[in-house]
Amino acid sequence: MIATVETLKEILDAFNRHDLDAIMEFFSDDCSFDMPRGTEPWGQRFIGKAQVREALAGRFKGIPDVHYGEDRHWISADGNMGVSEWTLTGTTTSGVSLKVRGCDLWEFRNGKITRKNSYWKIVDQPTSK
Repeated sequence: MIATVETLKEILDAFNRHDLDAIMEFFSDDCSFDMPRGTEPWGQRFIGKAQVREALAGRFKGIPDVHYGEDRHWISADGNMGVSEWTLTGTTTSGVSLKVRGCDLWEFRNGKITRKNSYWKIVDQPTSK
């Protein structure tokens, strides 16, 4: 089994439904997830299905209306790597409205996600004059 562009679209659809059970079906047991922010150069890393699920649940809790749109997807010829580019929109629980371009770099083994590495653009707030 190999990952396809359709696989990436199905993953994004599960994210937009906030369906953690469906999302986690795509991940291998030994998966990892690198968040865009954190104290390390790679952001914050979560290893294993339980940690990845908890991190994703935190994302949905922190941005309850998070949505990934304006998406494009690519997959390597062997189906072991992929890229999803999207615009994330939503409002944080503290009331901050988000609209930011980002991407996920995916690694697969036997059609299951072994690594999700996420990146977001840094959007500066306009300064008042």
